[in-house]
Amino acid sequence: MELTPQQLRFNAAMERYVSRRRYRFFGVAVSIMNLSLQVWLLYSTWPHRIGAVRQIIAILCAYLVTDFINGLVHIYMDNNDRYDSLAGPLIASFHLHHKIPQYKKNNLLIVYFNESGSKVWLVGFLAAVALLSEVAAVDQTVMYVLVYTGILSSIAEVSHYLCHSSTSPTAMFLARIGLLLSKHHHAGHHLLDNTNYAFLNGFTDPLLNLMAATFYRGYKQNTDLHYSHYTVPDIESR
Repeated sequence: MELTPQQLRFNAAMERYVSRRRYRFFGVAVSIMNLSLQVWLLYSTWPHRIGAVRQIIAILCAYLVTDFINGLVHIYMDNNDRYDSLAGPLIASFHLHHKIPQYKKNNLLIVYFNESGSKVWLVGFLAAVALLSEVAAVDQTVMYVLVYTGILSSIAEVSHYLCHSSTSPTAMFLARIGLLLSKHHHAGHHLLDNTNYAFLNGFTDPLLNLMAATFYRGYKQNTDLHYSHYTVPDIESR
């Protein structure tokens, strides 16, 4: 069967990803930078007390902001087909989360570290927050929202992992009360099209779904077709 130009580009991008170790090292470097910035920001912000009420408000706001921002990034990446670009191998590898939805079972701390390596944008976000805290007089509640958003963006990856790979009663309870992503809600992302992109808890999906429908045509008949003739090697299993 003759492959389409995009399928050929996808396969070539994955060949570069698999054969060139620098992409793996890059992911580890991104994880280290994200975790280092998260620890530093929490350490530098924590001495500024804002009281229990404002802390609760900051956490609730950060939950919504995190769910929305990470959903936006997910929309962009699921519909990104620039396989010939410098980031092409990373884009192609990202698309495999639809082909291989199941993760390898792992310690949650390892999941937190490993999955933070896919969040290149988060390095910029955390660095910007760190710079802002040094050069501007930012309201401390706002600073907590920003710091918590940076941390919850990695926790969102753990939430996604648990949604796909865990039947833990604790994880399922946290999903039922809205702290984590529920299996039923997230199933729509894989079974339907162009929907339910959020993966911290899915609260902002109504808005994200409206935006996705406005600006994108979906992945089922687009980027999902690009990996249809790609054979996943063992080292690519999640």
